[in-house]
Amino acid sequence: MATAVGKKFPDLNVDAMNEMGDTFKVNVLEEAVNNKKKVLLFWYPKDFTFVCPTELHAFQAALGEFEKRNTIVMGASCDTPEVHFAWLSTSKDNGGIEGVTYPILADSNRNLSSILGILDITNETFDEATQTVQVEGDNVTYRATYLIDEEGTVFHEGINHMPVGRNVNEFLRLIDAYAHVQSHGEVCPANWEEGKDAMSPDAKGTAAYLASH
Repeated sequence: MATAVGKKFPDLNVDAMNEMGDTFKVNVLEEAVNNKKKVLLFWYPKDFTFVCPTELHAFQAALGEFEKRNTIVMGASCDTPEVHFAWLSTSKDNGGIEGVTYPILADSNRNLSSILGILDITNETFDEATQTVQVEGDNVTYRATYLIDEEGTVFHEGINHMPVGRNVNEFLRLIDAYAHVQSHGEVCPANWEEGKDAMSPDAKGTAAYLASH
């Protein structure tokens, strides 16, 4: 499976749903390039499940922090827009995501998730009798996260297995680090956070950093 990092995000229109109940087309690459913003796109396996709503609420709670960083947040799964809207209309107390305001992609034809290679398919076999491809696995997405820059290039890709939720602060840190690289031409060492020392991208810079840290 090839990584998306360093490449342009796939140029594809996908259905999406918002909290108003509107279905519309979203092209993630165009969102980044046309708005001159970074995009965080996070995939989760299924609506109406267990870890998923905690993640959608966590990204919502941090939305202001992403906006400060000129970053658009979008969720995504293989559920239909109608299922997204049903979940958006369900209160938090009942396991719903009411109050989430960013768009959620509905990749129900699995076109984008197939290109990205993030579907839970363990095996595919061709059935001669029915002339169909049979898959093993749920054919839903892992917890994949993409950070895309203003040019539409992917600068981070991360994939968690189903049971493991994400740390939203780590994506804010990655965006800060990439923005620092973009604006200062320096590189960011391990555990770098906004306000900490970065390094010049050469052997002397590394030596100087290691000597003082």
